[in-house]
Amino acid sequence: MTPDFGKTFALWREGAAGPWHEYTHHAFVQGLGDGTLPRTAFLHYLVQDYVFLVHFARAWSLAVVKSETLEEMKICAGTVDALVNHEMSLHVKTCAAEGIDEATLFAATEAVENLAYTRYVMDAGLQGDFLDLMAALSPCVMGYGEIGLRLAASKASDTPYADWIATYADPEYQMVCENVGAMIDAAVTRRIGDLTQASRASVLQDRFSTATKLEVGFWQMGLNGQ
Repeated sequence: MTPDFGKTFALWREGAAGPWHEYTHHAFVQGLGDGTLPRTAFLHYLVQDYVFLVHFARAWSLAVVKSETLEEMKICAGTVDALVNHEMSLHVKTCAAEGIDEATLFAATEAVENLAYTRYVMDAGLQGDFLDLMAALSPCVMGYGEIGLRLAASKASDTPYADWIATYADPEYQMVCENVGAMIDAAVTRRIGDLTQASRASVLQDRFSTATKLEVGFWQMGLNGQ
């Protein structure tokens, strides 16, 4: 069952059906679910994802600047808080158990795939408006919510990656996805009206589709690190 993260997200997801399936059903994801993912690949991914989240938090901070309503500002600022003070803690905790401290995580050299993705998202926000930025940000937010929910429903409790799955299947994270989705719907209505009739629809779809393809590359980067 596909979670309901809003009307706009559903349209963008449908418009990127092929890449979206590659992203949410990547071999890295399947390995998280059945426990076959090599630990070295997971740790390589976690280190890079920590660096990614640093830049992702910067992008959500830019969304506060691009906001037009107090509600948009609240949700974007709350997302920054969730990233910096909560989601990143999972990475720190897991890596610390493997002898990798937070200073090492923060100073890690970015993989090319990481650079491509994070700078694409930042460029979308700097070059475009709030909706351009949301289209580039949402594949990560909603995709992890969808993946976490699906893997949790598959009874993947015996996998060594159960904590990772639980983080994104957790009702609190699902609520983040729902709130962001509702905010995007309201932002679309406020700025351009009916997305299906808007002249910008194809540009926003391209933002979302490109970010989704970059997510596929990020998983593959993790898998290649085993």
